[in-house]
Amino acid sequence: MKPSASRTRDISPSWSQEMRQAITTQSQLEEFLEQEIPHTQYPIFIPLNFAKKIKESGIGSPLWNQFVPSLLENKAQGLEDPIADHEYSKGNGIIHRYENRILFSPTEVCPIQCRYCFRKNELHQQDDIFKAKTTALCDYLTKNPHIEEVIFTGGDPLILSNSKLASYLEVLSQIKTIKLIRFHTRTPVILPERLDSSFMKLMEKYSRLFDLISLVIHTNHTSEWSPLFLKKLQLLRKTNLNLLSQSVLLKNVNDDPEDLALLYKMLVINGVTPYYLHHPDPVKGATHFQIELKKGREIYHQLKQRVSGFMLPHYVVELPQGSGKALAFNSQDFNASGKWIGKEGEWTSGPES
Repeated sequence: MKPSASRTRDISPSWSQEMRQAITTQSQLEEFLEQEIPHTQYPIFIPLNFAKKIKESGIGSPLWNQFVPSLLENKAQGLEDPIADHEYSKGNGIIHRYENRILFSPTEVCPIQCRYCFRKNELHQQDDIFKAKTTALCDYLTKNPHIEEVIFTGGDPLILSNSKLASYLEVLSQIKTIKLIRFHTRTPVILPERLDSSFMKLMEKYSRLFDLISLVIHTNHTSEWSPLFLKKLQLLRKTNLNLLSQSVLLKNVNDDPEDLALLYKMLVINGVTPYYLHHPDPVKGATHFQIELKKGREIYHQLKQRVSGFMLPHYVVELPQGSGKALAFNSQDFNASGKWIGKEGEWTSGPES
């Protein structure tokens, strides 16, 4: 989604210019890629430098399929709110699904428009449940002292300025029951310039005021990476942040055990612990990224044979009606030779974090 002028005013010049110069229309994208692009109801937002990577990768590549509009987005199938955000919304950017932690959405802006986004309909419609208010957040946490973790989501929280992030962290550091902070973000991969020296100092400062601050980096394929991203990872390793990753298993993007094995090996080598591999949600406008759960389990089984256990993320699936995540893989579903013998659609594990 394209940020308004008021949202970019306080962003450091080195990357605010990237945001202002991003491709935001079908005609701009067609001219840049020198290809006819189908029209969909969903917005376009691709920073210029990342658009160059997409163009170099070409039609049908993991990058192209993730970020270039497709006619398949116009299909009516799928859910607008697949994980039941509305059911668990408390208003003012707060979503409370698990007892001891909340999601908090301080912005609807992202560094890029992912065509598979599980919130693509809600963000496109500028849903009121994502309109954050700091005072409401503080009031809610004060009235619910059993909450110990605040998970920043969105949109993408790292699109906020350093001063805005500092204001949130300062307020939360005054609430003694809040011990853990987590940021889920695509920004380090898409716009690594954002992780400037001021951001690093900010994270170092506030990591001392909480038991732990985690940065969960969203990346699906190593073709997304740049030398600058790798450099920023090395700088992040010098902070006190807990570096984790999350990925989505997507048809025609990363549904290949070799690609996933490379991704997780490279993450670990660069100091990031693989955390989640999400089975794709049945999102309206993104059902063409869906794979069968049986197929996902087979891919994960092959992945287990290619990487060490400490490189392996949790393969998770969202349970119906927003009941939370469950582990999607059961090793008993395979015989000794690796042949599938399990039953489709069954989960043997309870909700995950």
